[in-house]
Amino acid sequence: MKIVVLDGYTENPGDLSWEGFEKLGKFIVYDRVPHQKDEIINKIDNADAVITNKVPITQEIIAACPSIKYIGLLSTGYNVVDIEAAKAKGIPVTNIPAYGTDTVAQFTIGLLLEICLNIGHHNAEVVAGRWEKSIDFCFWDYPQIELAGKTMGIIGYGNIGKATGQIASALGMKVIANNKSAKGKNLVSLDELLAQSDVISLHCPLTPENEKLINKETIAKMKDGVIILNTARGALVDEKDLADALNSGKVYAAGVDVVSVEPIKKDNPLLKARNCYITPHIAWAAKEARARLMNIAVENLKAFIDGKPINVVNKPVS
Repeated sequence: MKIVVLDGYTENPGDLSWEGFEKLGKFIVYDRVPHQKDEIINKIDNADAVITNKVPITQEIIAACPSIKYIGLLSTGYNVVDIEAAKAKGIPVTNIPAYGTDTVAQFTIGLLLEICLNIGHHNAEVVAGRWEKSIDFCFWDYPQIELAGKTMGIIGYGNIGKATGQIASALGMKVIANNKSAKGKNLVSLDELLAQSDVISLHCPLTPENEKLINKETIAKMKDGVIILNTARGALVDEKDLADALNSGKVYAAGVDVVSVEPIKKDNPLLKARNCYITPHIAWAAKEARARLMNIAVENLKAFIDGKPINVVNKPVS
C-alpha cells in the first residue's frame, strides 16, 4: 500500500513520529502541498491511501486519481473532502473524533480569560517599565471582568462543548446549551440562548444549515455587551456583521481561533474590529492532542486495511 500525507507539518513539525504509518506501507509525507488541483494530483500520484488535513480533495481530484482507495483526515472536520464524490467511488473517508476535547476546551476558556483580564497586555506594559513609573500601586487599562454568576451559552453540545461547559461551571458560571441531538436539563432553544447568554461559545460542526449562524439578525437577539467565542469553524460567523457589532459596542469582545479563509487575509474585517482577539487556529495544537490525533489516524488506516473501517463519515457504495 502506498500512503501519502499531503500536509503533514502542522500535525507533526518534528516533535512526533510517523512510525505508525511507516509500518503500514510505502509512506511519503509532504510538509505542504499548494492548494491547486494539478499540484495535489501530482503529489497523490498512484497512492492507495491519502491523508490530509486542509488540502482539499474535490470531485475532480478523486476522478483524476483512480488509485485512491481510502481518504483519512487529520482533523475532526471533513468539509475539505467531497464525501459524496468519495462515496460514489466506494472510498471511505475517516475523521479523528474526540482527540482535542480537553485542549480545545482549555483554549476556549483561555480566550475568554484573556478578554476578561487582558493579562498579555498588562504583562507587556509592566515589562516596558510602566508599573515602575506608576504613581499608584496598580493600574489597569481595561475593565476586569468577573465571570462568576454570568451565563455561558454553548452552541454545539458535543464533547468539546460539554468540556468547555464544565470549566465554565467551575468558574461559577451558569451554563446553557443548544444542540440538535443532545438532551439535558440545561438545553434551551437557540433564541433563548441568544437572549440569556453573557458569553456565547461556538462548538458545532460547519454545515450548510448553520453557515454564518452568527450574523446581524442573530446578534440583534443577544444581550448588549455579549462576548462571542469561536474555536469551531470560521464560516459559522458572518465576519463583517461581527466586526460591525464589535465596532458599535453591541458585542463587547470576540475571541476567534478560526476565520472563514485561512490563513487570514489582510482584508478580513475582524483584523480592524474593536476588541477582537484572533489566534491562528491553534486551539487543537497541544502536543498531547496531536499525539492522540496521530494514533487515531494510524488506527483508522489499520482498520481499513483489516477490512473493518472505523470513524467513517460517509458510507461507501458496496
